[in-house]
Amino acid sequence: MLTRRQILRGALTAGAVSRVRTLLAQASQGTPARVPRWGPRQPATPVSFDVPPGACDCHTHIHGDPAKFPFFAGRVYTPETALPEEMAVLHKALRIQRVVIVTPSVYGTDNSATLYGMEARGRDARGVAVIDDKTPDGELDAMGRAGVCGIRLNFGTASINDPAVGRRLFQAATERVKGRAWHVQMNTDLTMIAALKDLVAVSPVPIVFDHFGGARAARGLQQPGFAELVGLVRSGKAYVKISGAYRVSTLADYADVVPLAKALIAANPERVVWGTDWPHPDPVTPPGRKPTDVTPLLRIDDGRLLNQLVVWAPDPEVRRTILMDNPARLYAFPPIW
Repeated sequence: MLTRRQILRGALTAGAVSRVRTLLAQASQGTPARVPRWGPRQPATPVSFDVPPGACDCHTHIHGDPAKFPFFAGRVYTPETALPEEMAVLHKALRIQRVVIVTPSVYGTDNSATLYGMEARGRDARGVAVIDDKTPDGELDAMGRAGVCGIRLNFGTASINDPAVGRRLFQAATERVKGRAWHVQMNTDLTMIAALKDLVAVSPVPIVFDHFGGARAARGLQQPGFAELVGLVRSGKAYVKISGAYRVSTLADYADVVPLAKALIAANPERVVWGTDWPHPDPVTPPGRKPTDVTPLLRIDDGRLLNQLVVWAPDPEVRRTILMDNPARLYAFPPIW
């Protein structure tokens, strides 16, 4: 049986594309593929549980019309467009009310597309921006008024692996936002988390780790750095997004993710949030193509992603904590009446 990773990697050569698409037609629903999408995508799998009011998808992106929202010249990939209207269709089907829109690496420090997506969603949206040392305080003030409540350090996409560099950037980020009641979100791996754990433990602002902290399901609970991530979550010093499970898993049914998700939730359910990672950008530019060439979005069944919560958190009250209570606290959403 083909694994998710084998299918994805099999599409990396131009000559293999047609063969891989044939195989994908035989694979289970939700397996990622480099195939075009067709308009606003409905989840193939219906939601299998009662989603609480005020539930939040804590990790999404908007890719606006490139003519209006030009990409960063130094990007490492170019995604298809993904518009607020498409995301709204998906969230209606998933019964998700709230959303956190994160500026993707393809925009550098230009947060315009994120703000555009937030404005379209209104009071049910919050944002996470990407900034640098040249971003003026006045711009941060304006983004804060629009609903931005955090900044993202994109170590993963930028291939920042040196702990010394990571520590310097982390300290600069927490210092920059500590007076704003914002948080720092990190796209990184477990090795970097282990190297930063002492700084995270004394951080003046909340820290949020993307996508299971960069853990890999195939490596299990004993993989280096996972214990440090669990410890930070258990102590309440960090949040973790159990988001983008397809980036962690090598299996179409995500069965290998179960031990990781359950370990993080058991450590401290009040420091866990969930997200789709919609619209599922593929950051791997195929060989022979340029980063400026459009790489299709991965084809992911978001209904299946959401339904994993029933396996990871069988208790409805724990799911409510993850989907509603924790995002309301972390992103300062108003109470649901």
